[in-house]
Amino acid sequence: MSTPNTHYGAEKIGRMLSGCKSIFFIGIGGINMSSLAHISHLRGYRTGGSDRTETALTRSLADCGIEIFYSHDASHVAGYDAVVYTVAISPENPEYKAARERGIPCISRADYLGYVMTGYRRRIGVCGMHGKSTCTSMCALAFMEAGGDPTVISGAELAAMGGAYRIGGDENFIFEACEYMDSFLDFNPTVAVVLNIEMDHVDYFSSIEQIRRSFASFMALTGEKGTAVINADDENVMLAAQTYKGNRVTFSASDPAADYSAANVVFETGRASFDIMHGGVCAAHVALSVPGAHNIYNALAAFAAADVCGLDAGRVARGLSAFTSARRRMEYKGKFCGAEVYDDYGHHPTEVRATLKAMRGVGSGRLFCVFQSHTYSRTAKLFDDFAEALTHADRAVVADIYAARETDDLGVSGAKLAAAVNGRGGSAVYGGSTENIAKLLAGELRAGDTLVVMGAGDIYKLFPLIGLSE
Repeated sequence: MSTPNTHYGAEKIGRMLSGCKSIFFIGIGGINMSSLAHISHLRGYRTGGSDRTETALTRSLADCGIEIFYSHDASHVAGYDAVVYTVAISPENPEYKAARERGIPCISRADYLGYVMTGYRRRIGVCGMHGKSTCTSMCALAFMEAGGDPTVISGAELAAMGGAYRIGGDENFIFEACEYMDSFLDFNPTVAVVLNIEMDHVDYFSSIEQIRRSFASFMALTGEKGTAVINADDENVMLAAQTYKGNRVTFSASDPAADYSAANVVFETGRASFDIMHGGVCAAHVALSVPGAHNIYNALAAFAAADVCGLDAGRVARGLSAFTSARRRMEYKGKFCGAEVYDDYGHHPTEVRATLKAMRGVGSGRLFCVFQSHTYSRTAKLFDDFAEALTHADRAVVADIYAARETDDLGVSGAKLAAAVNGRGGSAVYGGSTENIAKLLAGELRAGDTLVVMGAGDIYKLFPLIGLSE
């Protein structure tokens, strides 16, 4: 059971933190939580936190002088004035319980992020079921190149920022807005970028109608003077935007009727170059350094967001063209058995399909995919879609399902998913553990092949087993 989001709002949190000198983060090792901890430390708070395991993110926090515990114990929150927690923790977490019993203010991650962004003149929130981290990173690089000096909170590390966050000026705040458990409704964007809407997070959302209502509510947070940058090619996005009363700006990969569209698209080694059309004229030319047709949408959305904020189109286009990938988003890792190896966070059938199609144009040999499904509920609900998506690899190696916050009571498994791929004419094998998968790959890969390792769980632990860094 997850701990619910708080919904205090920025004004109340400001009062709660009045006189606060120290903040403790429960689940500090998460990508967003670690960024917020860094920012709090830089703002002068004594900062500490806890998580279950040591990672590169927690080590970077410790290197800054932030107190880190690799366990959860009630004693850890002693001496701290406030607690920020991830909803992934249980309400029975000893630190969370102790803080509440002692009257220490407890604020959920999303609520605290909403407070942190207060005071920035422009607040650009990127949402959607797929592509959030990539588009947020593209926005960040575009704004940086165009002199927008953004403050950024992303869901993935970006080399140009040296991490998943950036402290900039007080004009532009770019953030990734996650829809899970309606977390993004605690934010206060002035520009809402909506990439796509599809069924996901089935442990929280019961229908696509509920999801559309949530995204409509997020767009409404901009107010009537705000802007929604929306994907005109996505039916669910357009339906969600029907009630929006602010400035609607559309983008499309092909429809010239959209406010921003792609024209003269050319692919080379899977990477697209194209003109961005606006108002019937070419506003800029972009030559992407990342593969995949889906990245045309990410680039168009980022360009539109930067353009409505008044940034120079040519410099924005240079930033988009320079983007080479965020961490774990089709990230090149090196070679194993002569094969080129990539890491990707994809954990929804649409993402799996798009990534495999994109990688098809990169290498000349066979395309392998190691896939670890994330949560039993998602796997069960989207089982057939996952099986079909994995047929786009020449060879799929299916790992055990990553449970995350769930227990195995739905009758799905990695072995059953591999069998379903084969039943649809694909070629798959059940790999199970990362140790066994490493052995399988060593016996099958050869020079010229491409390997994509995909999943949102701990499948990255495979890399040290094949001689590559996590």
